Amino acid sequence: MTKDNVDTKVNVKSGFRSGTGRRKTAVARVFLYLEKGEFTVNGVDVEEYFPSEQASLEWQKPFHIVGISHPGSKFSATVKIVGSGKSAQLGALVHGISRALAQIDPEYSLLLHKNGLLTRDSRMVERKKYWLRKARKSPQYSKR
Repeated sequence: MTKDNVDTKVNVKSGFRSGTGRRKTAVARVFLYLEKGEFTVNGVDVEEYFPSEQASLEWQKPFHIVGISHPGSKFSATVKIVGSGKSAQLGALVHGISRALAQIDPEYSLLLHKNGLLTRDSRMVERKKYWLRKARKSPQYSKR
């Protein structure tokens, strides 16, 4: 097979990178645009969707690690998040942003991997077993 016959994967809509992040049952599809703009989550501004100060620092963490102090001045993003609760959705958002940033520059990928942001947190809720009250809690024991 010659080089001319090989089909290369061409991104039809250039100027953005996508990443899918997961945490528990939450899935975040992140579309990171390489232009100045806003970060929206499910059609709402990210600061409204995650209003706490701690959450604000958490979703910006991947940008700070790669040396971008103000993500809104270089990037804009559209994010769709489904499933689970707010905490797991925030974890999925961070994972998705990290994956999208890793596509931009291989150096970013190394930095994010060293800080553990490209690793999916595999902890899930343990299922409830029959004869038990919860996943591990057993019924009260009576000797007599």
